[in-house]
Amino acid sequence: MMKNRKYFTLIPACALLVFSACTDLEIEETDSIIVNQTGEFTGVGDVDATLSGIYDAVRGQLETQENLYGLNEVSSDEFLVPTRGTDWGDNGVWRTLHQHSWSPIHQFVRNVWNDQNSIIFRTTEIIDERSNATPQQDAEARFLRAFATFWVMDLYGQVPFRGPDEGIEVDPTVMSRSEAFDFIMEDLNTAAANISTGAPGTEATNRATKAAVHFMLAKMYLNKHVYTGTGSPDAGDMQQVISNVDAISAMGFGLEEGYFGIFSPKLDNETIWYTNSGVGPMMWHTLHYNQNTPANGGGGWNGFTTLAEFYDLFEGDPNSNFMGDGQEERRGYVPTEGTAVGVDFDGDGEVDQLDENEDGMLDGSQIGFGMLVGQQYGIDGSKLQAEAGKDLSFTKELPGLLGNGQSTGVRVIKYHPTNGSFAGHKIVFRYADAHLMKAEAALNGGGGDATELVNELRTIRKATPLGSVTAKDLLDERGRELYTEMWRRNDLIRFGKFTEAWSYKDASEDFRTLFPIPASAIISNPNLTQNEGY
Repeated sequence: MMKNRKYFTLIPACALLVFSACTDLEIEETDSIIVNQTGEFTGVGDVDATLSGIYDAVRGQLETQENLYGLNEVSSDEFLVPTRGTDWGDNGVWRTLHQHSWSPIHQFVRNVWNDQNSIIFRTTEIIDERSNATPQQDAEARFLRAFATFWVMDLYGQVPFRGPDEGIEVDPTVMSRSEAFDFIMEDLNTAAANISTGAPGTEATNRATKAAVHFMLAKMYLNKHVYTGTGSPDAGDMQQVISNVDAISAMGFGLEEGYFGIFSPKLDNETIWYTNSGVGPMMWHTLHYNQNTPANGGGGWNGFTTLAEFYDLFEGDPNSNFMGDGQEERRGYVPTEGTAVGVDFDGDGEVDQLDENEDGMLDGSQIGFGMLVGQQYGIDGSKLQAEAGKDLSFTKELPGLLGNGQSTGVRVIKYHPTNGSFAGHKIVFRYADAHLMKAEAALNGGGGDATELVNELRTIRKATPLGSVTAKDLLDERGRELYTEMWRRNDLIRFGKFTEAWSYKDASEDFRTLFPIPASAIISNPNLTQNEGY
């Protein structure tokens, strides 16, 4: 029989702030692994159910605006979460991310570490030959293990590993970043041989497929010089990026017209992998309390905003984003009179309206798309109000991370209430990202014309083609195309920009390209070494 096991982490009985003087540890049930020492591991009893449970865990991790999303987005120049009175203060967890002043006891740092290492262990149990997984099950487990290992390697630089037979008395071994890179590549290459192909535009893209494996391989090769410490891209690795992107294209995936329609629940040829995660937090974390819909009378949470300089990366009037202001499609627009604006989902130039309510109004139709700046309107065409006597008019500038009113900051929304307030369709991998990876690889010696590739995308997105493409142009284009999709931190590090100064953040130390190993993990595993600077 399979031996019983629970998921635990070691927590010091006294505060972690003084953990160096604390030796009394108590065990609490969370997500790290301690094996119940009754019997030997003989394999996973129900591989299919266990695999489905792991997919559910991944979906849950991708659903929230905290943890993995917070570490990747709020630590970048895409997002900040200003405190308004006491709202969004949250003991500084958001401010420290934006300012690069986090510590080993930051709760998101701990949660992501536990979440991803739990996935690694659970998939390792499936991959063990005693579980008798089918080739397809083994391939999916290897992909999910590679995905989780990727985040631990990328965020923390070292990866602990525990085998199914190793109990609490065994301290997990620790892979270096380069060792973890090789481990991930082995899993992905093994998975590629057996995993299903998965046709684009079908529900097969809700699980791991061969296209998703090729996407991960391209991402790994693109960042290889960062993870292995060689300092600059290798032309051979860039050719591998291009080969893997071409493999995805050969399966029928490609760029789609109608930018905001991609983020609706409809299936399309651009989405490589999506989950059933609810997208409510991706909408409501940025909208004002008085921006509501018939399906969500409670309104938004009035939190996340972007920076003025990130907004200015987009083509269009720098001071206005109302409909018809000459903006590129990806910057979106704000409706001027709160009418049922809808969206062009299929790129045919006609507005498509979905999900009409019984009252005949389009759910969320008074809320704009993309970057929301300036006066906001209700569905009846009236100006929305913020604080008593003040119009709800979002400003580009903020007074700082503290001391904000209700209207400061440009709001950002890609997933939209028009598609259903909590639609379960969140994109993880998208072909436009692969397309831009190919352009970057071409620029870095892999072969091909980077400018042609970038302009192919810009033309589809109704933006003016560029005369030539530099590294800065590519980073900016990735920002315009992929904002909110959890790749900005990774991109900034690869382009050498992550520690530079931006609004409300001074230049940070080089060691901030890695997060610290959580204090609780350092205590429980002496094989771990705290990252430099922490």
